[in-house]
Amino acid sequence: MKKLALILALITFTAAASAQQLPLYSQYLYNKFLINPAVAGSDGFTSFNLTAREQWIGYSGAPRTFSFSGQTRVLKRGYKLQGNARGNVYRPKTDGKIGFGGYIFSDKNGLVQRTGFQASYAYHMWIQNNTQLSLGLAVTGYHFKINEREINFEDPNEPWLNNELRRGIFVPDVDFGIYVLNPKYNIGFSTEQLFGAAAKIGGEAYRNFSMDRHYYLFGSYSFEVADKTEIQPSALFMMSEQVKPLVDLGITYIYDQRIWAGLAYRTSKSIIANFGITYTNMYIGYAFDFTLQEIQRVTYGTHELTVAIRFGDSARKYRWLDRY
Repeated sequence: MKKLALILALITFTAAASAQQLPLYSQYLYNKFLINPAVAGSDGFTSFNLTAREQWIGYSGAPRTFSFSGQTRVLKRGYKLQGNARGNVYRPKTDGKIGFGGYIFSDKNGLVQRTGFQASYAYHMWIQNNTQLSLGLAVTGYHFKINEREINFEDPNEPWLNNELRRGIFVPDVDFGIYVLNPKYNIGFSTEQLFGAAAKIGGEAYRNFSMDRHYYLFGSYSFEVADKTEIQPSALFMMSEQVKPLVDLGITYIYDQRIWAGLAYRTSKSIIANFGITYTNMYIGYAFDFTLQEIQRVTYGTHELTVAIRFGDSARKYRWLDRY
């Protein structure tokens, strides 16, 4: 029992060290769906996104995350370009309000390993001619286990070796999100692990072991500074019920909706540099996190790679949504 208590303490410490029980992403601006189910289908395209993140490379037990996501929108009729006294504008119709999405993921953080899925439903409605409000709900489930290969026991009959944590348990939960999208700005709020992902491990001492709710609030605004050139400041606020808030403050340079380059500061004392490029219907992005903490002495930093592909006829969508 003492050894199991130590293991649970290590799990808690690992989560606290990374400031989250859930994965952190540095390129959330390019795939907000990973942190908000209401984003599913919001841009009217069908897209697939692969993200690989290696945190604190060179440090044993550092977080490692892989995810593959897809999202789409059910469109009954295309949007048409209409003319009026102010020029040509795109007018929304009442159809095409439903979005679907999902992803599978593998996340390893120290002793803890989670492998699971999410399936999302989103409802999109127009609150003005060019402002869209989206509500999303997602069902999640993952296999939660402790990697016994990372632990050495002197006693081969150690009771923990037969514990449910080693074999793994399936944990279901629910996520919820709200998303507002406009030609110039976007704002989103979401909560993950709404039910607390209560994990019944076995034994009275561990019946209250659970995952915390996580909250995300993000937003960005685009300023046109020259022909085909935009500057986009952004912010992301993250917190859980037991971990102090994290804030990302960033600015991104965008040229012709084809080239992105940005810098951000995370209040956990990290500087994030990211770069992305679009070619035809494919997007490739890379982010490097440089931490200002002591751990930087034993690591080569954090690397995150994103590859995305998008399908859809641009003539049927709003051009101001034609972006990642």
